[in-house]
Amino acid sequence: MNPRGERGESLAAEFLRREGLTISTRNYSCRFGEIDLIARDGNTVVFVEVRSRASNAFGGAAASITAAKREKLLKTACHYLATLKSTPPCRFDAVLLTGDPPRIEWLRNAFEA
Repeated sequence: MNPRGERGESLAAEFLRREGLTISTRNYSCRFGEIDLIARDGNTVVFVEVRSRASNAFGGAAASITAAKREKLLKTACHYLATLKSTPPCRFDAVLLTGDPPRIEWLRNAFEA
């Protein structure tokens, strides 16, 4: 991972901690793809995609989460959930970082499974 991506994930993880979430896993990876952060919001598992962009040109950070990326995230999340004894409630969030210093935007339920 590049230094900008690592910095973005660290900023996102710290932001989510301040918002009351507990980060349980960073960079969960399997044959289907990778999930940047997996967190807990109460008893809900939150799969978090972190996107950093210098500006909002070309649609910005949110536009970079394509249908193909969402499909990979879903398959990777299913792989993760299969490792648990029971399936908890879950959702997909996105943390978008734009500019330098970055402006942070948190999209809860960024997309549906």
